[in-house]
This record gives sequence, C-alpha cells and structure tokens, in this order.
Amino acid sequence: MTYVLFDIGGTKTRVALSDDLKTLGEVVKYKTPKTAKKGVEEMVKAISSLTSEPIRGMAGGIRGTLNADKTEMVHDTVLTGWVDEPFIKQLEEKLNTKIFLENDTAVVGMGEVHFGSGQGHEIVVYHTVSTGVGGVKIERGKIDDFSTGFEPGHQILDIDHTILGEDQEPTLENLVSGGAIKERMGVEPYEIPQEDAIWDQLAFYLAHGLRNTILYWSPDVIVLGGSMIIGDPRILLDDIIRHTNAVLDDVVPCPLILDATFKDTGGLYGAMAILSEKV
Repeated sequence: MTYVLFDIGGTKTRVALSDDLKTLGEVVKYKTPKTAKKGVEEMVKAISSLTSEPIRGMAGGIRGTLNADKTEMVHDTVLTGWVDEPFIKQLEEKLNTKIFLENDTAVVGMGEVHFGSGQGHEIVVYHTVSTGVGGVKIERGKIDDFSTGFEPGHQILDIDHTILGEDQEPTLENLVSGGAIKERMGVEPYEIPQEDAIWDQLAFYLAHGLRNTILYWSPDVIVLGGSMIIGDPRILLDDIIRHTNAVLDDVVPCPLILDATFKDTGGLYGAMAILSEKV
C-alpha cells in the first residue's frame, strides 16, 4: 500500500507517491484541466500510471477558498470550472481512500516547516510571491486556526493611491506580484534584468507587507517562496531583509527571513506532513 500526494495549481498539477511519508517518489506533472470533472479523470489516470497498489491515504492542496468541510472550492478566479464541484468526494469513491484537502499555500507552508527552511521553529509564516501573493501561519507544525482563511496579499498598503493610481486596488499583491508587474511594466518579470532598480523597489514594498506580518503574527521565522522570490531574476533576499529592518524601525526585532527550500514540490512535501498527522 502507498500514499498519494497532489498539488493542484492554476497552471500545473503535480502528483507523487510516498511509501513512508518521509521521502518523495517520482513526480507526474500535467496541465491542470479547466473543469473538476476532467481534473478527476486526469488525477486517476496519473495515479494509475504510478501504482496499481491500494492507496492508504491521500492529501494535497488546491488554490482558492475552500468550504468548511474542505471538500470543495467555493471561490477562485482562475479554476472557475472547479468551484462548487464535489471533486474530493468523487475521487474518494473512485480511489477508495480518504482524502485530506487544504489551500495550496498552506500546504506548501507545511512542506517548508516539516522538510524545508522552517524546520526547528515553532511559529512560522510562509509567504508566496508569485502571480499573486499568499501566506499562512503555522504554529508548532500545524496550520493555525482561522475563520475564513489567510489573505495577506489583499492587505492595503498604498492607502492614498500615490503609487498605483485611483483605478487599482492598493494591495500588497498589486504592488509586488508577478501578475501586477506584468500589467504595470508590459513585460514578464523574468524579462526584467536583475540590475534594474525595480527589484529593489519591490523589496521595499514587500518589506511593508512583512512589517504587518511581523506585528500581527509575531513569527520566529518568515519563509519566502514563489517565482518572484526564488526565480531568476528575483526580489533579492538581502534587500528584503534590509528594507524590513528599516521599516520596523526598532518597534520589534526583525525575525529570521529565509528563502524557501522547494521550488515546485513544496506542496507535495506538505501533503506528506498532513498525512503524517491524519493517518
């Protein structure tokens, strides 16, 4: 018997097996289908290509907002064909196993806490800065309790609209995300040379968001991931740390700020951590 791990992203889905919930097997990657029905079919197909053994348990993440039972998506702006579809129930019936679902950013955060840069710390915040901006607070190895979910990317920073103008919601996500940079600059972030001053400017904007994270959540460490952080070019870690120390202005000490360990498999490692708790 084996365990199945998955990460359903807006662009790609990743599926892998683990026999011991400590090591990751071969990863199958494919384009995320536009509908949940097709998503179930592709997931079953991917798992069948990896194993014919019975499945002991299954866990993973998906983008968007989940229902209270964490069995369906109730809101998402990208995978709209998955919203309000009972895909977890359908997968459980087809695969004859229990499946545990979480928000994808939270699952990646669990991967960093249990297998990556957050190891050994009690209070960890994981932020992803990619097409959008997300985050999760993890205490003593478990995702912190919440009412409606964590949405740090939607915090208001540019209150008087002096940076983004009146037509743009002045959020952290709209200041530093890859999607926002593409819209403002007219090019993909990876097309902007590392020596361009915009990368330091983005570190300055991000530092203000991290200041709020530090003041509200008081973490021991902040782990940063996503293509805008661990890509090339990127928002440089040294610049982020320098600006965060400056904007904190000795109100509280700046915690450790680290790059994420994993580029695109953090969600699979996080799924292993979640299954280790559940089974």
